[in-house]
Amino acid sequence: MNSESTVRDCVPGGRELRVMPMRLGNSEDNRLSKEEHSLPNLWEYWPILRRHKWTILSCVAIALLLGIIVSVSAVPVFEAVGRIVINREGDDASSVKASAAVTNSDEDYMVTMDTQTRVLQSDAIAKLTIRKLNLDTDTVFAGKQANRTSDDSGGSSESRTIELHREAALVGKFQKALQVNSVPRTRLLEIRFSSTDGALAAKVVNAAIDTYIEQNYRTHLDATKRTADWLTQQLSELQIKVEESQEKLVRYQQEHGILGMDDKENLITAKLDQLNREVTTAEAERMQKESLYHMAGSGDADLLSNFDPASPLVKLRSQKEDLHRQLAQLGVRFEPTYPAVQELTKQLDSVEQDIAAETKRMAVQYQKEYLAAVEREKLLQASLENQKREANELNENAIQYSLLKRDVDSNRQLYEGLLQKLKEASVMTGLRSSNVRIVDPASTPIVPVSPNVPRNLLVSLMMGVASGVSIVLLIESRENAVYSPAQAETITALPVLAVIPEASRGAAAFMALRRVRQAAPETITSSDPQSGTAEAYRALRTAILLSPEVKKSRVIMITSALPREGKTTTSVNLAIVLAQKSARVLLIEGDMRRGSISKALNLKAEYGLSTILTQHLDAKDAFCAVAGVPGLLVLPAGPVPLYPSETLASRRMQQLVADARQDFDYVVIDSPPVLSVTDAVLLSTLADFTVLVVRAGMTGEHALRRVRKVLDQAGGWVLGLVLNGVATQRHDRYYYGGYQKKGQEKSVSTTQEVMT
Repeated sequence: MNSESTVRDCVPGGRELRVMPMRLGNSEDNRLSKEEHSLPNLWEYWPILRRHKWTILSCVAIALLLGIIVSVSAVPVFEAVGRIVINREGDDASSVKASAAVTNSDEDYMVTMDTQTRVLQSDAIAKLTIRKLNLDTDTVFAGKQANRTSDDSGGSSESRTIELHREAALVGKFQKALQVNSVPRTRLLEIRFSSTDGALAAKVVNAAIDTYIEQNYRTHLDATKRTADWLTQQLSELQIKVEESQEKLVRYQQEHGILGMDDKENLITAKLDQLNREVTTAEAERMQKESLYHMAGSGDADLLSNFDPASPLVKLRSQKEDLHRQLAQLGVRFEPTYPAVQELTKQLDSVEQDIAAETKRMAVQYQKEYLAAVEREKLLQASLENQKREANELNENAIQYSLLKRDVDSNRQLYEGLLQKLKEASVMTGLRSSNVRIVDPASTPIVPVSPNVPRNLLVSLMMGVASGVSIVLLIESRENAVYSPAQAETITALPVLAVIPEASRGAAAFMALRRVRQAAPETITSSDPQSGTAEAYRALRTAILLSPEVKKSRVIMITSALPREGKTTTSVNLAIVLAQKSARVLLIEGDMRRGSISKALNLKAEYGLSTILTQHLDAKDAFCAVAGVPGLLVLPAGPVPLYPSETLASRRMQQLVADARQDFDYVVIDSPPVLSVTDAVLLSTLADFTVLVVRAGMTGEHALRRVRKVLDQAGGWVLGLVLNGVATQRHDRYYYGGYQKKGQEKSVSTTQEVMT
């Protein structure tokens, strides 16, 4: 009886019904799947907001009312706007080119604009503007402090302290009303000033701009003057240095006989270069002669002739080769004693002797040339060493000479550069050097910027909605009630067998309610079987009967955690839909304290469950039939006994349930609430399984957890939950509604066929 199974049934909307019969004692087996623990959809909050719509509307109305009051009572504030452009240094046509290189990087631009913005917002600009316009005496700007004049500042130190505090307060008020913003991707600055007097706001903006430009001009002018004074002092000192350095250079030239230190005019340097080249040439020539000398000493005529094509050896070698060829030709036909052969042999010997003599002669010649080259190289090396000594002496003198000359040149260049800067500074002193230009002077505003009624109302509306939703969510979090099937399944780890809709939602529900208004909701499955509520109870029947673990079970107990959650209505309608399946059903009114079933079905019987259990009467004498529902018998509760719990726990009650199990197909027991009395716990041990009814928006999470724990301790098997009183929403139609009349009849007949 602990296995899980999934049953698909054609419940309203085609929803898949997941039936998970389980006993409450095994928590590990009762864990929900990942799909059942999925995060809630935001649309699920819509029913909560609808339930508390008047709270949200009240918050919105209060916020709008406050917004209207604030907008009406607020004093109009005007804002004047002026624009200036800040050019780079040197962009102004009237200014002299700056000495420093101008950079166009974005970082420098940002630094410049931020700096000028802070300057416009500085205390100095504020104080100068206040004094320029006498704002300390203006009642619009200074308010109550305008009655105090600057005459109070004279005299004692105490009055001076008060004046400083007053000026600081005026500066703070001025800076609070002043706004300076840079226009993106431009060099424009917008200066804004807010005041209740539009003319005063425009006047302050223009005065602040004029003050800023004047201060900027004075800053440039003072800097230029200070630069000119410094340059004049430096030039006088530098001129003396130039004259002294020139005198030292001339004196040094005269003492060391230096006529010129230019490389082109220096004979020693030129001669040294020439000797270097000649020594290099002599070394190369000596190496060449040395190689010829060694080749001649080897006696190889062929090598000498190849090295010197103009040598007589070339001709002798050619004659030798011709004689060898002729001798070879004759040697083929004649003997060596032949006269012609002997003649050629004598000529060949003569040529070889000539070659040997020429080789010896060339060896002697190359030896002489080699020795001459060696001697010439030695002479040139000696001359080069002498010239190097003279060049070193010259370099020693040239070091000091170069230092003196460099000192003269640097002093002269620095003097000329400073002289040029002094001329530029003199010109700049006579010019109005300012890189700030007014683009749009401020004009008197006509329309106030505050209060902005549409914006205030929009903000009030948003704040009202936000506060209303926050209050609703706070209320819901404190109520801690169950509203959705997913929430109930998450708390109890039990499946929701059916969802019973709340009555009268929307026009369609209202029309359906009119048809069954005269019938009690406990019998809606028989009085209006085509309604969505009746279809929901048939879905409950389908979920119970198609569960594999309840095929042999016959005794069903219906209970709830607290009163007024719909357990009696569920018990009656479940019994009716079971009887409509052509089954024999006994409905036992186990709540002997109230007798809700007897009131709902208008049963007036002298006997009931209490009399049967206490007086040992036959139970069949107390059975009552229900009109219009054949196959359904009801055992009323009867008079309230003195000890209801002990009566239900008697052996007679156990025998009654056992007999009913044999005589009827299904036995439905309507028990009291679990958390109110112990009757339901006692009856749960007699039933095959229990169905727990939960009222949406009424049953709390703590109560639901508590009832599960109580039934678990008693050993009762809870098949699942019935979520009752769920608000009808468009996205919830798959639970219980949306069928037309013809579709409902077809669904009912199909369900009955499946049951059969």
